[in-house]
This record gives sequence, structure tokens and C-alpha cells, in this order.
Amino acid sequence: MLARGILRPAVARAELGRAFSTSARWQQQAAGAAGAASGRGLSWPDFFALRKTERRINTGSSVLSAFLTANCAWAYISTVQIDVTQMLFGFDPMVVLVGALFASGGLGYLCGPLVGSAFFRMKHRKQLEDYNHKNRVFLEHIKKNRVDASSQSFSNPLPDYYGEKIGSLQEYRQWLRDCQSHRRKAKEFL
Repeated sequence: MLARGILRPAVARAELGRAFSTSARWQQQAAGAAGAASGRGLSWPDFFALRKTERRINTGSSVLSAFLTANCAWAYISTVQIDVTQMLFGFDPMVVLVGALFASGGLGYLCGPLVGSAFFRMKHRKQLEDYNHKNRVFLEHIKKNRVDASSQSFSNPLPDYYGEKIGSLQEYRQWLRDCQSHRRKAKEFL
């Protein structure tokens, strides 16, 4: 009986300690998820740096995929038997084959961001949730503050409509000033 009474409180304390540690772990995870959902995990300068990295990765993968698809097309075109007396689609065969070579390079360039964005997501998977949240918030700010495109003219061109050239907080503030200036000019001259 005595042994049972001594062991029982020890087991109960151990289970209670585990319950509180699990509870504390759950609270930490919930706080981390709430912090990630509110976008506190990634600062704006870090967001703009990641955005620039994503753009560079996509551009590099576009160039690389254009080069690879053009080389694959060249490998195929170099083995094709050409009869110079026959027309292809009403054109000289060399013109058609060179056009196909450029078209394959262009198609590869357009498919490059698919590979680049997948590589970016793999490389930055720990920050991806925060990055996507900040990107949504940033695009909402862009939609809210951009100017009406119908007021564009040669003397008053639109500032960066989609905010693609914004790469820092200073550039964002400058973009806001440009949008305000565009609105003021459109109101004064129309």
C-alpha cells in the first residue's frame, strides 16, 4: 500500500508535467502560426529581397529553358531532309525552319518561370507562407493605391500599374508619390 501510494503521486506528477509541456508546445505552435498568419515573421525589406530573388530565378530559368529548347529544336532541324524545290506552308523551307527554331526558343522562354517558381518554392519553403502572405498584402496595397488607367495620356503616363518595378520601401513610397502626382495632373487637366 505504501509503495502504491508513493508511486501513484509520482506517476500523476509525470503525467501532469507532460500535459503541461504538451500544452505549452501547442501554445507555442499556435502562437507561431498566428505570427505567420499576421505576416510578422518576414519584414518588408526581407520580402522585397525575396521578391527580387524570385524575379532573378525566374529570369534565369527563362533564359536557360529558351536556350535548351532552341538547342533541342536545332538538333531536330539539323537532321531534317530539305527539298529546296518544295515550299513549306507557302514559304521557303529555310524560313519555316528558322521560324520554328525561334518559336521553340520563345516557347521555352515562356515556360521558364514555371521551373523557376518551383525552384524558388523548394529553396525558400520555410519562408514561403510568410512570403505569400506579404505578397497578398502588398498586391492589395497596389490595387488600392494605383491610378485609374483611363486617365493615361502621352503627357501624363501611368506609373508602374502592377507595381512590378517596386523593389524596396523607398521605391514603394516613390510609387505612391507618382500615383498621387498622376491623379493630381489628371484632375487638373481633364
